[in-house]
Amino acid sequence: MAEQVVTHDGEGGDDATRRDFIHIAAGAAAAGAGVMAAWPLINQMNPAADTLALSTVEFDMSKVQEGQQVVIQWQGKPVFVRYRTEREVQEAADTPLSDLKDPQTDAERVKEGHQQYLVVVGSCTHLGCVPTFGTGDFGGWFCPCHGSHYDTSGRIRKGPAPLNLAVPEYEYLSDTSIRIG
Repeated sequence: MAEQVVTHDGEGGDDATRRDFIHIAAGAAAAGAGVMAAWPLINQMNPAADTLALSTVEFDMSKVQEGQQVVIQWQGKPVFVRYRTEREVQEAADTPLSDLKDPQTDAERVKEGHQQYLVVVGSCTHLGCVPTFGTGDFGGWFCPCHGSHYDTSGRIRKGPAPLNLAVPEYEYLSDTSIRIG
């Protein structure tokens, strides 16, 4: 007996093109799903918009009266801008370096010609708490969480904090205006 070959007059071609279309459509859908799944992972590597907006911040120092402190936000951190009294400046300058855990003169922490203004990041160097002004043993800041005491120059004097309050990079744009960052 001879083998019979059955042909479908043109139907075989339609099945092939239909099958090819389904394969292409499924591949395109899979590629689209892959891009949609990968996008959040790639996008999360971009810097946060709120951080970008605060990479630098300008502040008018004339808003601060003598003996007052203003807290501004920079890169998601509090920054203390303090207009120190003559007495506070003198106390900070007269402190012997031997009394300090992290020895640094007051002159190293302020800009020349603007000794009355102190600009420091308001995060305790122990565990990042926000210290309060005027309640410490040395006329400066006190961190109530763990008992760190800072003087009027933001230098650590007592408690578990290992370092002085950080002085951010800043510059004077005019006699009364600064740019932090």
